Amino acid sequence: METKFTNDQNYKYQKAKEKVEAIKGFYGNLLAYCIVIPVLVYINYRTTEFPWAIFPALGWGTGLVINGLCAYGYNPIFGKKWEEKKIKEFMQES
Repeated sequence: METKFTNDQNYKYQKAKEKVEAIKGFYGNLLAYCIVIPVLVYINYRTTEFPWAIFPALGWGTGLVINGLCAYGYNPIFGKKWEEKKIKEFMQES
């Protein structure tokens, strides 16, 4: 019984660690976005009249939103129920 408790604790610890790493990665990405995009906008403003800086801002911003949703556990396609179902399915195969 104690082994099952230990394995459960290890599993919970690993999942929590993964979630913290995902959130940490999201904030690193957000910080980089907040530094790089204004620099690109400034370069765009100083060089041409065509607003090309909007393309990296929208592309990176879309990725950033998706990263944030995944980091905080919101995923409408591969949500928590789907993940649990797949884990049970793979455990039964073994």
